[in-house]
Amino acid sequence: MPSSARILLLVENNAYPFDVRVRREAQALREADYQVSVISPRGAGQPWTEVIDGVAVYRFPAPPGGSGLFGYAFEFGYATFAMLLLSIWVALRRGVDVIHAANPPDTLFVIGALFRLFGVRFVYDHHDLAPETYLSRFAKRDENLVSRALRLLERCSYQVADIVIATNESYKALAIERGGKQPHEVFVVRNGPPRDFRPLPADPALAARAHHVVGYIGTMGPQDGVDYWLRAIHQMVFRFGRSDFLAVLIGSGDAVPKLYALTKELAIEKFVWFTGRIPDFEARTYLSTTSVCVHPDPLNPLNDRSTMNKMMEYMALGKAIVSFDLKEARYSAHDAALYARPNDATDFARNVCWLLDHPEERQRMGELGRLRVSNALSWEHSVPELLRAYDHGLGLGSQRRAANGTSSGRT
Repeated sequence: MPSSARILLLVENNAYPFDVRVRREAQALREADYQVSVISPRGAGQPWTEVIDGVAVYRFPAPPGGSGLFGYAFEFGYATFAMLLLSIWVALRRGVDVIHAANPPDTLFVIGALFRLFGVRFVYDHHDLAPETYLSRFAKRDENLVSRALRLLERCSYQVADIVIATNESYKALAIERGGKQPHEVFVVRNGPPRDFRPLPADPALAARAHHVVGYIGTMGPQDGVDYWLRAIHQMVFRFGRSDFLAVLIGSGDAVPKLYALTKELAIEKFVWFTGRIPDFEARTYLSTTSVCVHPDPLNPLNDRSTMNKMMEYMALGKAIVSFDLKEARYSAHDAALYARPNDATDFARNVCWLLDHPEERQRMGELGRLRVSNALSWEHSVPELLRAYDHGLGLGSQRRAANGTSSGRT
């Protein structure tokens, strides 16, 4: 193995550098003197290969987005095959010592297993719970053949991996209980925003549209709870008699057509603005204009165990939050959020109304959230654990230090 280990990151569900977590991981590893390459699908107008801040990027033709069970199966099968071919090409061109695969999908262990035959190590970066995602997206209450197959793929990913990177302690527990990993083989690398993710000046045009702006940002799929938020808005208007707010929903997803229809059905069109996907700076400006932000992900086995990026961003911007009472949401926000009864849109609406009427509490909660991110949850707190996974979990620390000409690691 060369003095500086060669890392190949695989990401399928977003083009690099637009997958924020993978971009931050790649940069952290590059700044720690590892040689880093990334394989991802090609976004519109992107070159097939380029170097971004010292990271070599290789892209394959993006598959059509999955829209149903067979659509997802084709997408993931095609992507796995394309990434395998490109991984071989990168290995022949640059060499590979570690393959670092971000799920979904949970089929990338196939690439790791093949490369392990040649001494290449495999890191399973567990972003999403595929079995629970399937059950929540397709409204399945009980295990079936598909969810069992997804659980098998997940277990294969665990078993092939030399180490697992989990996004929180709930995912770490699953890697141990469901995946059979030892605690020292699992490293928690959280998804917090960087310290420089701060509020921007409010958008005057948006602020002029209502006395209060209530913000949401994120994916809008069947499992993301935007429908609960729309029902809560209906309760705010027709049960609690409020007309002094505008709900701004930033993002996109395959549930958007149904959400538009539900907005019309609930007669709340004038209180809701779907912005679609917008640039990061514009999105942060809109969130900085809000009085309250919402985290309406409903209670289910997926959301209860998952840490959502939007909550971290709300806290970093100093915004008070209303969330359903979920395990990982409570861990993240502590006293920076109010927690409604799980999946109860009326109680969610009641909590939003209470915050709108108590500006001093909004300010106090926002400051608690901002400090929690700064002191414990920002990305800068996750980098040492990522490097510890490589330095100690994979035993690469001495090689990195030798490549850097130092006697101790920068963790």
